[in-house]
Amino acid sequence: MLKGKHRRPSKAVRVVTLAGVAGAAVAVPLMTAGSANAASVATWDKVAQCESGGNWSINTGNGYYGGLQFSNSSWAAAGGTKYAPRADLATKDQQIATAEKLLAMQGPGAWGCAGAGGLTAGGPSAQVNTGGSGQAQQQAPKQQAPKQQAAPQQQAAKPQPVQPQADPKPVTGHGNYTVKSGDTLGKIAKAHGKNWKTVYEANKSTVGGNPDLIFPGQKLSV
Repeated sequence: MLKGKHRRPSKAVRVVTLAGVAGAAVAVPLMTAGSANAASVATWDKVAQCESGGNWSINTGNGYYGGLQFSNSSWAAAGGTKYAPRADLATKDQQIATAEKLLAMQGPGAWGCAGAGGLTAGGPSAQVNTGGSGQAQQQAPKQQAPKQQAAPQQQAAKPQPVQPQADPKPVTGHGNYTVKSGDTLGKIAKAHGKNWKTVYEANKSTVGGNPDLIFPGQKLSV
């Protein structure tokens, strides 16, 4: 069991470039897992060994989930929610497929253990099968034998489908630095000789409550 393995804030600060989102300031298409920005399963295994001890279903409560320690925002931005609500509830192959999309979006810097795992921007595409069921499906209760059909007035009403929520339009801001694709608060702060927390606090009205999410085209004060 991992004890005290919490990622530093700079590892958690990841820029998200959303494709096809209504109202987004800039839309950049995601690269597929078969592109040059890919890695073999063996490489992802090494990164996971460093990130989480190789535990693909880990959830320590520190805000990062699964073998490759996705934050919920990065998991969603790379399309992981089509498999499971969180990374630790998805299969290993589904986590790797999502990680390859995040790699294409942000590069190896999205993982603090990229160096230890030998993760680079170019490599062979991982051969994975994303059709399996994750932990969320495996933990579903077993179906009971059907009971006698209830009278029409006793039958429960059909559940209504959940309506998708619209993604909020990012705030542009009025600072002296314009966010580019691939930027993180950590990179921006380092380039200007500052701490990322200082930059975040100065731009909270623009960035919002989640420092993981900054968008190309936003103007930050640094």
